[in-house]
Amino acid sequence: MKAAITRKDHKVEVVDKKLRPLQYGEALLSIECCGVCHTDLHVKNGDYGDKTGVVLGHEGIGIVKEVGPGVNSLKVGDRASVAWFFEGCGHCEYCISGNETLCRSVKNAGYTVDGAMAEECIVTAKYSVKVPDGLDSAAASSISCAGVTTYKAIKVSGVKAGQWIAIYGAGGLGNLAMQYAKNVFNAKTIIIDVNDGALALAKEMGADMVINSREQDAAKIIQEKCGGAHAAVVTAVQKVAFNSAVDAVRAGGCVVAVGLPPEAMNLSIPRLVFDGIKVIGSLVGTREDLAEAFQFGAEGKVVPKTTMRPIEDINDIFEEMEQGKIRGRMVIDFGSKSA
Repeated sequence: MKAAITRKDHKVEVVDKKLRPLQYGEALLSIECCGVCHTDLHVKNGDYGDKTGVVLGHEGIGIVKEVGPGVNSLKVGDRASVAWFFEGCGHCEYCISGNETLCRSVKNAGYTVDGAMAEECIVTAKYSVKVPDGLDSAAASSISCAGVTTYKAIKVSGVKAGQWIAIYGAGGLGNLAMQYAKNVFNAKTIIIDVNDGALALAKEMGADMVINSREQDAAKIIQEKCGGAHAAVVTAVQKVAFNSAVDAVRAGGCVVAVGLPPEAMNLSIPRLVFDGIKVIGSLVGTREDLAEAFQFGAEGKVVPKTTMRPIEDINDIFEEMEQGKIRGRMVIDFGSKSA
């Protein structure tokens, strides 16, 4: 089968790879499509350690082709996911308390185990979430990472219907965050970015306010026009966005960190204390979060903007990603079909 693996020189090579036989509790998926995430770029570049030889991809959607012994959660013909949260230990304090993504023994697709950027992928069946009917496979691939990540971030922000939420970054993550915030949580959305094209798209898709932070002081405008946001979700990967988000929220507000810039953010401890500001990190989502995020996609409340590409384009896609040329989500097509 074709598979995209990492190389020592930080390029990706498409190779012919043979899979091992299934073990207890595993299923084999025939992959329809796999989204390309910024985290894949980090893995390819060795930013999280040398992962030479790993099959990339954690936004996979495939059809169950075969199940191993002990599998009762999936059957042949089901459509299911390959997500970043590939498997937890199942018995630690995090796994049994609804925080399974924090498991200290977690396995991550396309990082610690082979992922879905291949024609076939072996999954631990009970951690692979079924895709509901009515949700296109390409759209589901984006929801399996970008979608569930932003959905979970908005959940933990505590924003309520009618309240203001500031979303920093109008790319693939930010666009989905806006749709979940507006169409699922019924919040008022403020989108902050430096790209006028991305902001125009956000406005077209229903953003209540857009701000170009290269030209304007976003935090100042948000405080003046809204009295401060009730919550902020930062999907951008620049330190300045995190600093602005803290200044943009009102007293009692919550800032949720999603993007992963290499620098440390600045925090005014007195402001955090006197204004009761909360700053928390949010990492992807649990299996239940993903099932919910999929369902909202199937109901048409969230529509990812995707572009299908062949696996042979993978190095070009990463180059475009590094140059900031990508709008929406790039999805590798292995023969996807609509639900």
